[in-house]
Amino acid sequence: MAVIVALGAFLMTLAGGWTAQRVTDRRHLVLGLAGGLMLGVVGLDLLPESLRAAGREVFGVPLALLLFVAGFLTAHVVERLLAVRQAAHGAENGGRVPEVGLTAAAAMVGHSFADGVALGAAFQVGGGMGVAVSLAVVTHDFADGFNTYTLTRLYGNARRKAVMMLFADAMAPVLGAASTLLFTLPEEPLGAYLGFFGGALLYLAAAEILPEAHHKHPALSTLMCTVGGVAGIWLVVGLAD
Repeated sequence: MAVIVALGAFLMTLAGGWTAQRVTDRRHLVLGLAGGLMLGVVGLDLLPESLRAAGREVFGVPLALLLFVAGFLTAHVVERLLAVRQAAHGAENGGRVPEVGLTAAAAMVGHSFADGVALGAAFQVGGGMGVAVSLAVVTHDFADGFNTYTLTRLYGNARRKAVMMLFADAMAPVLGAASTLLFTLPEEPLGAYLGFFGGALLYLAAAEILPEAHHKHPALSTLMCTVGGVAGIWLVVGLAD
């Protein structure tokens, strides 16, 4: 059952990526929406779930929050190191480093794989839990596909690479769900991963996506897309609960 539901997530991911491709003439709106979706996923989905799953503290601070900060700093350091290397070789791409986009998209693929694992683990617990997690995974994978394609293209990668990363992101939850047929995943490591990934995703949304969206088109419509993205994730989380 988990694998069947994951096939629905596969289709939703592709639908999100297809939508991102079709509205390229409104790039600022796409980026504004992507930033809102990413902010909503982090603040309303990933971080609460990671705090619940990885609940123990390390020196007075919840492990999930420590890894959240570590993820944010890691994304910042990786981007700076890649930018320095790019500058040293005299290559410029409008200030964007293609490897950063691919790394970010790869992180989205890893997150989608974890979604599939969480889906399989939920069905191991029981049917009711499986249904609840299924709704959350399938609905927010539209945002995952949208963001995966947008992130890859934002940093100057060719459309072919963006489509490849999109298909990898779509396959990831199916493979993740199938993997749970072989083992049972402890809850705490999954929560720790979600905290780290949430920090990295927040950096990309706040430091890259949203500034780019408003740089050349500081319009009210762009802002409304960002707010709408957050509200959409809130709706998804509420329906899943």
